Amino acid sequence: MRVVIQRVLDASVTIDGRMHSSIGRGLLVLLGITHDDQEEDVQWLVRKIAALRIFDDPDGVMNLDVRQTGGDVLVVSQFTLMAMTKKGNRPSYIKAAGEEVAVPLYEEFLRQMAAAMGKEVFAGVFGADMKVALTNDGPVTIVIDSKARE
Repeated sequence: MRVVIQRVLDASVTIDGRMHSSIGRGLLVLLGITHDDQEEDVQWLVRKIAALRIFDDPDGVMNLDVRQTGGDVLVVSQFTLMAMTKKGNRPSYIKAAGEEVAVPLYEEFLRQMAAAMGKEVFAGVFGADMKVALTNDGPVTIVIDSKARE
C-alpha cells in the first residue's frame, strides 16, 4: 500500500456534482492498493498515520497527531498511486490491485482507521470518478509505502 497524506484545513469529495463527504482540519489520505497487499499492510499504515505527529503544538512545533487535535480523516482510494513510469510516457497501472483484492482491503482500512481515531472516518467511493478539493495546510504532504516501511 502506498499513501499520500496531506495535512488540510478542509477537504471534500464530490461525485456526479454532489458533495459526498467533507472534513475540516485533519488529514486527507489518498490510498493506493497493490495486488500483494494484505491486512498486515493495513494495520501498519493505520498505526503509522494515526500517530503521525505533523500538527503544531502550542509552541509551533509539529508534535501532535491528528487525534490530539480533534481533527478528522478523509480517505480516498486512488489506484494511480501505484503507477509505474519507468518506460515511456504513459503510466502503467498493472501493480494496482483489482476490485477483488482492493475493495476488501479499502473497507478494512476504513474500519481500522475509524477504530484508531475513535470516531467516524470519512471516505470517497471506491472506483468512482471523484473530484477532490482541499486546502493543504503548510503545505505538509507525506508519502508512506507499507512495503518499504518508510
